[in-house]
Amino acid sequence: MSSIAKSLLVPVDGRQSEVALSVARGSARLLHAHGFSVVSELSLPSGRRADLVALDSGGTIWIVEIKSSVADFRADQKWQDYRVHCDRLFFATSQDVPCEIFPPDTGLIVADHFGAEFHCEAPEHRLPAATRKAMLLLFARAAAMRLQSLVDPAGPYGDVG
Repeated sequence: MSSIAKSLLVPVDGRQSEVALSVARGSARLLHAHGFSVVSELSLPSGRRADLVALDSGGTIWIVEIKSSVADFRADQKWQDYRVHCDRLFFATSQDVPCEIFPPDTGLIVADHFGAEFHCEAPEHRLPAATRKAMLLLFARAAAMRLQSLVDPAGPYGDVG
């Protein structure tokens, strides 16, 4: 691998478990296969940080909250705050976590390191136009800044969202 290619690899930040990283990778692959672009760990206007935010060519926005275990799900109830930032809200988990623990009014993705599948669809709740515009700009700026920071790691980019 060339030194330029190595510089473009995204480093793991240490906050996620190996299971969560695998679920994120498989979920991102599934979303991509359905026409979505994905930004991970996106800071939202509410101050929360979404695990995956997906955007399709029509401007539809999905948020995927990754839960690597039953304990992870039970310890973190802030996911309800994500609804106001997306058209559909999903959980993603591994096949080792029982699907029954997840709320019925969200979608569910079951994933591993190589791929994923939709276990159930998420109900749609369309965003207001002003919120959609804010999320589109947030998504675009974060993606652009992250790409530029990979190309120029010593640049003045700071926290890129």
